[in-house]
Amino acid sequence: MMQHILPGATALSILLAGAAWADEAQTVYRVIVADHAAPRLTVLDLSAPDTRWTFDVAGQAKPYALAGGRVVAAVQSNDDHVHFLSTGVTVQDHGDHADIAVADPALIGAPLTGPRPFHVVSHDGHSVINFDKGGYALMLKEDALAAGQIAPVEFRQSRAHHGFVTPFGGTILSTVASDAPVEGDAASTRLGLQAFAADGSAAGDLAPCTAIHGEAFSGAYLAAGCKEGVLTVTGSGAEPTYRMLPYPAEFPEATTGTLLGSTAMQVFLGNHGPDGLVVIDPVEAPHMRRIALPFRRVDFALDPAQPAHGYVLTEDGSLHRVDLLKAEIVASARVTEAYSMDGDWNDPRPRLAMAGDRIVMSDPRAGLLRVISAETLQELSTVALGGQPYTLTVVGGSGLNH
Repeated sequence: MMQHILPGATALSILLAGAAWADEAQTVYRVIVADHAAPRLTVLDLSAPDTRWTFDVAGQAKPYALAGGRVVAAVQSNDDHVHFLSTGVTVQDHGDHADIAVADPALIGAPLTGPRPFHVVSHDGHSVINFDKGGYALMLKEDALAAGQIAPVEFRQSRAHHGFVTPFGGTILSTVASDAPVEGDAASTRLGLQAFAADGSAAGDLAPCTAIHGEAFSGAYLAAGCKEGVLTVTGSGAEPTYRMLPYPAEFPEATTGTLLGSTAMQVFLGNHGPDGLVVIDPVEAPHMRRIALPFRRVDFALDPAQPAHGYVLTEDGSLHRVDLLKAEIVASARVTEAYSMDGDWNDPRPRLAMAGDRIVMSDPRAGLLRVISAETLQELSTVALGGQPYTLTVVGGSGLNH
């Protein structure tokens, strides 16, 4: 392209003009971590961990990334609060490239309050928070959240219970519970999943899923753990299609209650009892393949950049890479001291999150974050935070900074 230089233009002005036209490639991964004991969130960039922001909240929080990572919901179940944080990182996909914009994080709006907020589900442009002791869920549009607007719409359930709600194919799916336990099992007050209209009227029959717990999306499917197996849901319109995938007869007696869904291929990874994982294919048989772990599971995560890979930390302090295609452990390394799973479920133990080709692990006993190579499982660096860093999430990615 021919350049026309105006009379009197200096080399500096030409250089500055060229810089203004240039697009800079940038990668930013921002970690949001909650402390186990102190009511606070700490935010930092992995590339500059000494620059950090701290936000006071009402109690112990669990951060959930919403709206493509532009917002985090800090759910404080024991303190009946949900704070919202603008992460300051926006990644927009334009097909042939992505744009990234970075700003300081900040709390947005007034916190939501209600009796025991717990499960958060994001789907169909909405994020939904279940209030277990209130018998309702609050639905928020993610575009509005990203614009700093907190305008929840209430969906009322028939009775309070530990469940979840999500929009799905033109209806609203909600867990359903009874007043009395089924077969004397306290958890079995949760009966299954049912489609409803926005006004709360039934839009389909109940799909049985005793003690339903845990939910995830992958491809066209929603999956949820049950006493009988794993319930999958697909389709659209007034009546979604439900299918129960029973646990194989050769599996040890256990259930699935936590599920992760791959964003790059149609597969789920779930727990199966305290010392196993299960790879779930909702379409092709065998639908379930179990991975036996050498010790009890502390936490596990999927790798969005390498969709065939998952990672699980076991109580002996070892991190294992799981191959979902083979349904087996393919690499292991010791990354921290042992964290026994004896005791309360909410005792301070490490949690995992992915940041590109790195795994970020909280280490509450050491008061730091460990940054680990996903390829080698070796520690790359540590970030000292003090206190007891506990639950965490990572947002960000790569793009052009215009």
